[in-house]
Amino acid sequence: MPSFRTGPITEILLERRGLQRVRVDLGADDAERAYVLTQLTGPVAVGERVVVNTTAVELGLGTGGWHVVHWNLDRDTWSEPGPGHIMKLRYTSLQADTGAAEEDDTDPGGRELSTTLDGVGVVVCTLHSQMGVVAAAIADRRPDTRVAYLMSDGAALPLALSDLVVDLVDRELIVGTITAGHAFGGDLEAVTVASGLDLARRRLGAEVVIVGMGPGVVGTGGPLGTTAVEAAALLDTAAALGADPVLCARMSDGDGRERHQGLSHHVATVLELARTSVRVPLPDGADAASANPVPGPHRPLVVPVPDMAEVLDRFDLRITTMGRGPADDPLFFAASAAAGVLVADDRDRHR
Repeated sequence: MPSFRTGPITEILLERRGLQRVRVDLGADDAERAYVLTQLTGPVAVGERVVVNTTAVELGLGTGGWHVVHWNLDRDTWSEPGPGHIMKLRYTSLQADTGAAEEDDTDPGGRELSTTLDGVGVVVCTLHSQMGVVAAAIADRRPDTRVAYLMSDGAALPLALSDLVVDLVDRELIVGTITAGHAFGGDLEAVTVASGLDLARRRLGAEVVIVGMGPGVVGTGGPLGTTAVEAAALLDTAAALGADPVLCARMSDGDGRERHQGLSHHVATVLELARTSVRVPLPDGADAASANPVPGPHRPLVVPVPDMAEVLDRFDLRITTMGRGPADDPLFFAASAAAGVLVADDRDRHR
C-alpha cells in the first residue's frame, strides 16, 4: 500500500517539459528529493506544501532515490485540457486526457498490415539504457538516419523522467518520440504499440524505430516475472506489420549475477515466447554466443562493432546500466551496439 507524507517545497532543482525536480522538507535533517509530473499535477513553487508519495524510496526501489509529488495543497484546482478524448492512466485519480494521434489520423485503416512497416527497421530493447546505445551506434554507422523512439508502458509511464531521451533529442540522435499504452508525454501519444509503429513511419518519417520500456524494469527470480518479457509481443507485432525485427540482446561481462552473464537468461525467455523468427545480433569477439546459444528458430548474427566508449564520448553521452559504464561492462555496450550497426546496414540495403 502507498505511503504519503506532507511538507513544503524548499528548492527547485530542475525544470523541463513535463518534469520538475525539487527538494521538499519532510521533517528529516535534510530536505529530500522529489519529482513533479507537471502534466498530471501542475507545477509547484518554493514554499508550497505538497503531498509526496514516499513508497518506493522507503522500499529501496527504482525511483533512484526520488519521491513523487502527488498533489499541491496550495492549489484548489488544476486543469489543463488535453487534445482529445483518449485517457491514459484510466480509472485512477490521475487519469489524464492526453488524447491520441490516432484520433485525428487522416489515413485511418484500409492498409494491408503486412506492408505497413515494409522497409522500416525495428529494434526491440528489454532495458531502457540499451536504446541510447543503439541510437548512438546507428548515428555512428549511418549519420542522419531518422530514428524514432517508441516507449511502451512496461516500466516508467512518464517519458519526462528519462534524462537519456532528453540527451538523445538534444543531440539529434532521435527525431521524435511516441508513448504507447498508458505511457505518456511523447511527441505523439499512441493507443497501442502497433499504431505507434505505424505513426513513427508516417508521422515522423522514421527509417528505424527503437521500441522498449522507459526507465525502471521490474524483475523477480522467475523467468516470466519480469517486464522484459514484453519484448516477445513487441517482436511479434513488428513482424506482423511487415518488419524484420531485431532483438537487442542483453549481454554482460560486468553483472555479478550469473543469470545475466554472457547472454542474459531473459533473452532466452523472450525468444522462447516469440512466435516469429527474429534476428539477434551478437558482437564479434564475444565468446558468450557459444556459451549461451540463441535458441532456434531465431537467427544469431555476428556483427563487428565500434568502440562504444569512444562513440559515446564523441556524442557527449553518459549511459550506464545498473550504474556500470562501458569500462565496467563492455559486453553490454557491444551487444547493444551490434543491434544498431545491423539495422543501420539494413537501411543502406533498402536504398
